[in-house]
Amino acid sequence: MANSIQTAIFPAAGLGTRLLPATKAQPKEMLMLVDKPVIQYGIEEATRSGVNNIVIVTGRDNTIKNHFDLASELQQILEKQGKEQRLAELNRLLSLIKVSYAQQDEPKGLGHAVLVAKAFTHGEPFAVVLSDDVIDANPPVLKQLIDVYERVDGPVLAVEKVPVEEVSKYGIVAIDKADDLGPGIGRIRNLIEKPSKSNAPSNLAIIGRYILTPDIFPALESTSSDKNGEIQLTNGLKQVLRENPIYTCEIKGVRHDTGNKLGFLKAFTYFALQQPDLAVPFRKYLDSLES
Repeated sequence: MANSIQTAIFPAAGLGTRLLPATKAQPKEMLMLVDKPVIQYGIEEATRSGVNNIVIVTGRDNTIKNHFDLASELQQILEKQGKEQRLAELNRLLSLIKVSYAQQDEPKGLGHAVLVAKAFTHGEPFAVVLSDDVIDANPPVLKQLIDVYERVDGPVLAVEKVPVEEVSKYGIVAIDKADDLGPGIGRIRNLIEKPSKSNAPSNLAIIGRYILTPDIFPALESTSSDKNGEIQLTNGLKQVLRENPIYTCEIKGVRHDTGNKLGFLKAFTYFALQQPDLAVPFRKYLDSLES
């Protein structure tokens, strides 16, 4: 049976200020994580979850478009050199997906990024994937959310417990346990964007995976910009919550936030140690640093 979710939106027009100067001339989603850009991990997760219609929200930079375009001249050169396997993984991925692009001329928040991709959802429920969160999970986290969506028939947000000291970095939810729906699933009572430690209703943080329904669009269209001129997705979700239930799925997997320097370094080390050709020499190098 086909997935109920066919489309995934990938917002990728942010400035990546936490990773400057590396992101001055390229999107943070295109930073190399071992041997492929960060965004490719998320798109591979989508395909493994049965979602093949990919909508990437870009700014004015064409780096992402160039990466996911067939490079016929490069392919011919590599074939002549007997190195065609270098592009085999990417070409296999491109054969599985249909990529469309929506342009966000200036970064006006995650809610605005979702809004500019509205036409590509065709009035159907859809996923949103934030590439910053690179998650090693089996089944993939997006598939975990889709499975919950197909049970509850409503929006589903991925959540994860974070240290209390870090709640101010995330959208935090207050939930009622949905015992009738199974472990790890909750019904949201409230959402608070980046609360202080004293005002946080829990330590359950919204992370970069969402299943949303078309009612998010009128909610976002009526959402006022914040003091930074941004439309926050969390504020739109709060409007949806007034009329319809929103659910949470506590994810099972190892998440890395590659949107900051330390998180990126941890992710690089984690995935490098999973590569058969790198694991032994890289671990030997790391061990040498401790001696």
